[in-house]
Amino acid sequence: MVNREVLMANPCKAVVQLTNEQRQHLQQLSRTGRHAARVVLRARALLLADADHPQGQRTDSYIVAATGIKLRTLVRLRQQFVGHGLEAALQRKVRTTPPVPPKITGRLEAQLIALACSPAPAGHTSWSTALLARELTRLEYVSTIGRETVRRALKKMRSSPGGRSASASPRRTARASSPRWSRC
Repeated sequence: MVNREVLMANPCKAVVQLTNEQRQHLQQLSRTGRHAARVVLRARALLLADADHPQGQRTDSYIVAATGIKLRTLVRLRQQFVGHGLEAALQRKVRTTPPVPPKITGRLEAQLIALACSPAPAGHTSWSTALLARELTRLEYVSTIGRETVRRALKKMRSSPGGRSASASPRRTARASSPRWSRC
């Protein structure tokens, strides 16, 4: 599928040659406004980079000016298309693992809930997320942890250390005594 004449002109450049089905699919992607902007831009760039384009192959500078993408992005897009296919060029690669492993595991989450349900330390009326984070590091459950991480873990469990009920179960709300005087 690689055109040898085009390859000989620039041996480092990946040559994009679209089939009729691929060309129709990319035209549909670029014409309808139901897709992510990144996908639409990549579809337009691939259409313009096609070696078998009806109006002739466009230069890299023309494609960069027409689409607004960087030259390096265009080079990577061509390489992805030639090496891995159309869908790999249009969509992002899905990560198999998160970039940073989660700090709060099931065991630490249980320790956090138990700590949040316990009485507050001396001098405090209730646990704050910062106090919980400091206590977790003091007890050496973790080396470091931020209060936002603690907040997210407690929110996931629907518990609030600063609420009326410092337990992990949600509290019930009472009905207003007079329905006429309800708050807006």
